[in-house]
Amino acid sequence: MGKTYESISGRLRDFIEAQPVFFTATAPLSGDGTVNLSPKGLTGSWAVLDERTVAYLDFAGSGAETIAHLRENGRITLMWCAFEGPPNVVRVHGRGEVVLRDDPRWTDLIAHFPDIDSRDHGLRAIIVVHAGLVRDSCGYAVPLMAYEGDRELHGRRFSREDDESLSAYFAKKDHVATSLDGLPALPLPLPPAPAHAGGTPSGVA
Repeated sequence: MGKTYESISGRLRDFIEAQPVFFTATAPLSGDGTVNLSPKGLTGSWAVLDERTVAYLDFAGSGAETIAHLRENGRITLMWCAFEGPPNVVRVHGRGEVVLRDDPRWTDLIAHFPDIDSRDHGLRAIIVVHAGLVRDSCGYAVPLMAYEGDRELHGRRFSREDDESLSAYFAKKDHVATSLDGLPALPLPLPPAPAHAGGTPSGVA
């Protein structure tokens, strides 16, 4: 039986922070628009900021549906599943906002991700989610799977890029500046990265 929680704290917070992967779901306002569901990984790339707020890093990729939907309407759901240990599913339903690299909040927010060197991953935004509803459920049907480790491919691919080359890469993609449904997504060219974008020189282990 699912249960509703007043805050993201205690056992719930420990569970969220321990998972190696989570999922985000967003959609445009249009009734025939494209619903988006994305997996998110890389250890240390999400954090619980307080009892009602979580955030995660939005890295370089070939699409920007989440950014587009949040800029249009702000609706988002995050989901974490237990693939090891006791069964559990946690969902955070809320309002999300896209914080770009020239936002004055950037420096404070990026400090919550000390284990990620953003230069290794083409970091383009921080997604901040303000929880409206926090629930868990049994997760009895979620399979047991062993976590072997993070893939190194993303860091290898994007660590050689700078702001100029990243902007050029994104400009060549059909659905980075605009979504599949034509909504404004990632502003290009990218705002300049702060001098210290967060993380350590060693990047992701």
